[in-house]
Amino acid sequence: MNRPTFDDALVPLTSDALISERVESLIGRANLRQLWMLFLDDQLVQLPVLLPIDGMPSDPTERATDRVMETVAYLMADIGASSVVLVWERWGPEKLTPQDVAWARSLHSACDAAGITLRAMLLSHRRGVRWIAQDDYRF
Repeated sequence: MNRPTFDDALVPLTSDALISERVESLIGRANLRQLWMLFLDDQLVQLPVLLPIDGMPSDPTERATDRVMETVAYLMADIGASSVVLVWERWGPEKLTPQDVAWARSLHSACDAAGITLRAMLLSHRRGVRWIAQDDYRF
């Protein structure tokens, strides 16, 4: 896994493939159970804040989701972000578990309710990183 250089960091993440590559290079394969947040400006350039939140419960609760959204909203306002990329990291297979699906639904709904632009959700698993498409968790 190659870490992005300074010049790489200034390349706008204008496609799903570029976002996946960036997440792969920054987070890569799962080690812990945590949620990562990457923030993008209005030009889709990643801002210099990469925040992990550990201690996330297996299943989403309203309180846990609200706390994540409070953090996202605060940081976005503080650093001038226009959108967020969320990466769920957990050791396990590439296939989404029922808990992964529940978290994806909960976080997506919370972003919608808070008016936060969710650019992407990905899963860091034991073998690498995969995209979480809306079709993966919609009812």
